Amino acid sequence: MRQIFLDIETTGLDPAQGHRIIELAAVEVINRRLTGNRYHTYLNPERDIETGAQEVHGITLERLQGEPRFADIAREFLDFIAGTELVIHNAPFDVGFLDHELGMLELGRISDVCPNIVDTLKIAKDMHPGQRNSLDALCRRYGVDNSNRTLHGALLDAELLADVYLAMTRGQESLIMDMPLLPMTQETSRFDHRQLLVVIKANAEEMAAHLAYLEGLDKAFGGKCLWTRLEEKIQVE
Repeated sequence: MRQIFLDIETTGLDPAQGHRIIELAAVEVINRRLTGNRYHTYLNPERDIETGAQEVHGITLERLQGEPRFADIAREFLDFIAGTELVIHNAPFDVGFLDHELGMLELGRISDVCPNIVDTLKIAKDMHPGQRNSLDALCRRYGVDNSNRTLHGALLDAELLADVYLAMTRGQESLIMDMPLLPMTQETSRFDHRQLLVVIKANAEEMAAHLAYLEGLDKAFGGKCLWTRLEEKIQVE
């Protein structure tokens, strides 16, 4: 499964007021592993940056002179993320800006190329109601090192978000294990299944913990956990 963890920095808070994207980062994860493949660029917004926004990310308009415009990189960016699951913290904010930029170029909406968009802020609020769920708060909660995050930056934040998401959904990595290769016999050219490990069945306490974990996972993902559906089917059969 290919996922893209995405973050942006902007000139202000509202694209409807003409604010623009000034930094864009997309980090690739395949089968819950960071690949090192990423897309990152600064952008010339061709407009002023609000003081409040500049205090958050530290990017000045002078720094962006000579950088490409969004129009210059739009198709390259869309090609990079096309068909993936987008994972964004506070997705409505980023998607709103991306849709605004794409709309000005008559390139549709971000959901046209990435129909599945995951909002980690919503997941965090469902998992930790009543608690702070900013990216910094989640880094502290899940033991992700964010000591280099003195200012917001799209690339660093996208990388931190990937680490946080993998920690939030830990347990799923066991579903994508690297299976060891077994010896092959010359007679059959097949794996010798006689050398498979002995299966040890879970006891009642372990099964109860397993079902409780699935229930929590199902709640966190809005009742869409495939493993809960499979467990229910097994119990019925």
